[in-house]
Amino acid sequence: IAENMQYNQFVPYTDRLDYLAPLANNVAYACAVEKLMGWELPPRGQAVRVLCCELARISAHLLGVGCYAMDVGAMTVFLYTFTQRETVYDLCEQISGARFTTSYTRVGGQTRDMSEDTIKGVLKFCDEVIEVIEEVDKLLSRNPIFIGRTQDVGFISKDDAIGYGLTGPNLRGSGVNFDMRKNHPYLGYEKYDFDIPVGKVGDCYDRYLVRMEEMRQSVGILRQVCQKMPKGPVNITDPKATLPDKERVLMSMEELIHHFIVVTQGIDAPEGEVYFGAENPKGELGFYINSKGGGVPHRLKIRSPSFVNLSILPKLLPGHMISDVVSILGSLDFVMGECDR
Repeated sequence: IAENMQYNQFVPYTDRLDYLAPLANNVAYACAVEKLMGWELPPRGQAVRVLCCELARISAHLLGVGCYAMDVGAMTVFLYTFTQRETVYDLCEQISGARFTTSYTRVGGQTRDMSEDTIKGVLKFCDEVIEVIEEVDKLLSRNPIFIGRTQDVGFISKDDAIGYGLTGPNLRGSGVNFDMRKNHPYLGYEKYDFDIPVGKVGDCYDRYLVRMEEMRQSVGILRQVCQKMPKGPVNITDPKATLPDKERVLMSMEELIHHFIVVTQGIDAPEGEVYFGAENPKGELGFYINSKGGGVPHRLKIRSPSFVNLSILPKLLPGHMISDVVSILGSLDFVMGECDR
């Protein structure tokens, strides 16, 4: 599909990958095309994207932990986490105009800037969600039934995690300290102070603990972004490849022609190939683009973390009880939209 449409036209399709974190998918794809173009967003544009990615991470982990608890018999947790996720959707609606399939990012920036009211709403959400995370921690982390279903179940060694290409919380749950935001920083992540939670055992319980701590760290990043949010434009300024202001289009024939060319032909990408990997909630979401020039990619390949993470199941499941399969699948926290693409 991507190889038959302009770069910006493919943005709505990225919403459908990990549909629990569409904002983060949008950002990863746009960063890949911008790497091909050799563009770098202005500081405010980068900060807005970091805010979107961390909101998406909290949203995805809230649902992941909530559903996982319900899978192994703890119904109440899901009600707590889903209520907070509804607040994230309200913020997504303020940011992009859509709750679910946001399509907020464009190659070279965003569809619109973020209002001060939204930033205040994010700070308020941070205060509320951290209380819920602590409440969930009390409900699950020392719950004998939850511990019995998850501890010493689904053990993945460091070597196996690396060998099967696991990324994200599943890799870090096995004790491998690797995170794209720290190891290969992008969007100015090196400016923010946060820790990477790492497990010790590599079982289902460790993977749950990693996600819980990741949410706390994401709340910290969100607070830093909101407090340090720079002024200025959110989009790059490239007269040839970006759309002119609507007012100028309506007033000038030259601007109207330029608008027409950019819309009909797309951005004029150079020849070459790039790969960009982003730290998505499920792991490393990567886009490989092979370009022969022009507004349409010659080849586009998506490295979807859920698909890769599930590859370890034939090694992992043998020797367990049937009831353990539920715990193991829930701990891997995959999304079939990413697997199927």
